[in-house]
Amino acid sequence: MAVITYKDIVNNKEIRTYLQNGNALLGVLGYTEHSLRHAAKVAETAGNILIQLGYSEREAELARIAGYMHDIGNVVNRIDHAQTGAVMAFNILTRMGMDPEEIAPIIAAIGNHDEDTGSAVNTISSALILADKSDVRRTRVRNSDFATFDIHDRVNYAVENSTISVDPGQRTILLTLTIDTEICSLMDYFEIFLARMLMCRRAADFLNVKFELVINGAKLL
Repeated sequence: MAVITYKDIVNNKEIRTYLQNGNALLGVLGYTEHSLRHAAKVAETAGNILIQLGYSEREAELARIAGYMHDIGNVVNRIDHAQTGAVMAFNILTRMGMDPEEIAPIIAAIGNHDEDTGSAVNTISSALILADKSDVRRTRVRNSDFATFDIHDRVNYAVENSTISVDPGQRTILLTLTIDTEICSLMDYFEIFLARMLMCRRAADFLNVKFELVINGAKLL
């Protein structure tokens, strides 16, 4: 069996093509960007979370791989993209010669990253969920006409800064957001993101840490 690295995944033309085309499909449907930048950010964040919590470098590498590939199913359809993506990842990683023992937790993580159908089922999925749901930023909004923003556009555009940090000593994962409340109220934020924040809390629980949310200096979770 081949030892597949995160670099192998990033340099894979097939994976890159599906991610780029999936992002284009979502653009047609009016969704926020799910570009290679998002894939890389989620990958790096997921790996860093596990490293800082004391997990092995290889487990962190598997989290990076899952993080990079997690939205690959969007090339088919936004609906059920997590499950479609898991099947696609299984096919690609199998053809690359990856050990099934490593493929299994990766596809479980990809198949469980969406808040509508998934949940934290292993350490890799927990790190992926926390990394994915914390990538909220103004630059992901593709609609350039503020007058036509829907609530999703407003919420993402209102986020001026988003950082996720790990405190291994206190066993906490902190998501800190700065939101322009002239664009989006905190109530609007929670209307859209409550399910995601609850998913983050459960993911942190799986890693035996506490998830905390601070918005504009106020601790809300």
